[in-house]
Amino acid sequence: MKLNKDESLDLARLCCRALEEKKAGDLRVIDVTELSSITNYIVIATATSEPHVRALRVELEKALDGSKTRIVGVDGSGESGWAVMDAFDVMVHIFTSDTRARYRLEHLWRDGNEISVEGLLTGKNPPKRKAPPAKAKAKAKPAAKKKTRK
Repeated sequence: MKLNKDESLDLARLCCRALEEKKAGDLRVIDVTELSSITNYIVIATATSEPHVRALRVELEKALDGSKTRIVGVDGSGESGWAVMDAFDVMVHIFTSDTRARYRLEHLWRDGNEISVEGLLTGKNPPKRKAPPAKAKAKAKPAAKKKTRK
């Protein structure tokens, strides 16, 4: 079921709380509503090791199950240094620091609006979003001159 924008943000908040409780590092939330047709928010977290990646994934699954959120898919098999969980409106990526540096998802989704995790978790301040990037205006091309036959 597709959630509205506020419900999606609440789901991102739930994911961040679960990850923070298990000591995930460098949490980021990116609003990709205007950029993606498959999700509204991307949550990115760093784990200290492969066992920590698994622990974060398990904690996140428990939190989502507890909120009766449908998990569309989970991939965290092997020793890849990366686990991903798709909760439809929120996509969560958990990386080891080396793997996160290699894939640079923040860079890939740089046109999205980053949301303040602190503001999201404390609720004291509304989540701050960066201004969307200004779109460059296309320069008008001069009209081609018509060739005349003599």
